[in-house]
Amino acid sequence: MNDAKEEIKSRLAVEDVVGQYIELKRAGRNLKGHSPWGVDKTPSFMVSPEKGIWHDFSAGKGGDIFSFVMEVEGISFKEAIEKLANQAGVDLTKYTGGDKHVARKKARAREALALATKYYQACLTHSKPVCEYVFYKRNLNRKTVAEFKIGYAPPNGKALVNVLKKHQFTEAELDDAGLLNRFKSDLFRDRMTVPFIDTTGNIIGFTARILKKGEPKYLNTPETILFNKSKFIFGLYQAKESIRHSGFVVIVEGNMDVISSHQAGVKEAVATSGTAMTEQHLKALSNLTTDIRLAYDGDEAGVKATERAIMMAGDLGIDLTVISDYHGAKDPDELIQKDPKLWQKAVEKRIPAVDWLLKKYEENLNLNSAPDKRKYSDIALKLLSYIKDEVEKSSYEKKIAQKLGVEVEILREKGERLDKKLSSSTKKYYKEVKTKSENNKIKKLEDSLLALKLFGGISKTNIPLEMPEDDVRIAELELVFNNEHSKLKNLDLESEAKELITRYNREVKQQKITELKTKLKNIDEDNEKYEKILQQIVELQNSK
Repeated sequence: MNDAKEEIKSRLAVEDVVGQYIELKRAGRNLKGHSPWGVDKTPSFMVSPEKGIWHDFSAGKGGDIFSFVMEVEGISFKEAIEKLANQAGVDLTKYTGGDKHVARKKARAREALALATKYYQACLTHSKPVCEYVFYKRNLNRKTVAEFKIGYAPPNGKALVNVLKKHQFTEAELDDAGLLNRFKSDLFRDRMTVPFIDTTGNIIGFTARILKKGEPKYLNTPETILFNKSKFIFGLYQAKESIRHSGFVVIVEGNMDVISSHQAGVKEAVATSGTAMTEQHLKALSNLTTDIRLAYDGDEAGVKATERAIMMAGDLGIDLTVISDYHGAKDPDELIQKDPKLWQKAVEKRIPAVDWLLKKYEENLNLNSAPDKRKYSDIALKLLSYIKDEVEKSSYEKKIAQKLGVEVEILREKGERLDKKLSSSTKKYYKEVKTKSENNKIKKLEDSLLALKLFGGISKTNIPLEMPEDDVRIAELELVFNNEHSKLKNLDLESEAKELITRYNREVKQQKITELKTKLKNIDEDNEKYEKILQQIVELQNSK
């Protein structure tokens, strides 16, 4: 697999891979940009084209193109190398051993889906009634139809199967691609087809809208070796450049909303296809921008979807806004059919998601009624628990208390009682987040110490860390040294090393104490292990 990695690296420049996610600007021999994890105020993300590596000084992360894609998309090394190999045009089956069979299956599935897309596109051009539906009823122009590769699946039960079999595809391969129903005939029949395109431009499935009366209205590709609905974001392939350029993304409910929005000039629109928004969706979008705008319907389902999104966004440190001024239309697509300019204005006119949601609940509850006051306060306090900024939270508390006609302190006391009822899983989540934060501090200190040890000429100060052997890691540490320590003189470098060792030892000690305290909570006091762990904690606390 090392040979495959080197081949991919030789074809893909680190600045091009990173540049797909964040904007980079020249800084001498290197390139700089803002952290894709949104943890810096000034650019702290550095790329070295010469060495083929990156380092995020604010997040304490770094590495090569593979580690970057793994971190920024939250995927495994296997998924990252497949993604980059596909982008670079490298055939992994030449390098893999045990994974050769799976890689071959995925490659054949991609080929079948690409051919199916071309077949459906050809069928669209040959059907006058379908062209009338697409171009006149849906008001899509030829550029949009071509950009989204819209097609038509004919009504014949095995039309696609017969075409693909002539191209030497087996039934099993078509099944892997998600193109067959349980009777081994075409899954999509007499429907307008829109392919699912991943961020590298590969087709991984379809969504298909019925043209006549019938159910389901939309039929999507099932989960396959290529398509995972909890990760896939419809329209992101077409939208990502506009998102980077404008600095915001609009999440709509339907795939047709996305297509219409792009045609109307708002090319930042995407949708979570056929599923509710997941944390993976939100993380992927937050890597591109922290300005995330929701354009959901104002019905009960839209309210619940917004509530879930706020909770996930709060955990991830993202602020959400809501687009709600549809001028009487039920969704973005209907508004665009009415007047595309109204949609463009609506996207700019948005309100904080918490404000929008509270207003919706106010409309549906009688705040003069004691039971409805209780319901409203429960909902409001639940939302506020996800707001991290104390000033923002305090402002909302005052507004809500005023709506309810109670003192702010009474509202806060109720909030504290609700906080105590947090589920063990939620507590565990926050504990994990805190641990990750502590580990991040240690990692950044290790980076600085190793950078000094390797490139600072430190001789008087013993740095108790093992020297790395990996070339990528060494190159990354050189970047750290040049950025953080290269301007210091020898005596200052020694002094810097001593200070960093003190801080490093303190953080490591604190982490050990935290881990031991966690163990202690899960052991009965009469257990002999309890006394031993307690003694270890005391010794660590008393140690210098």
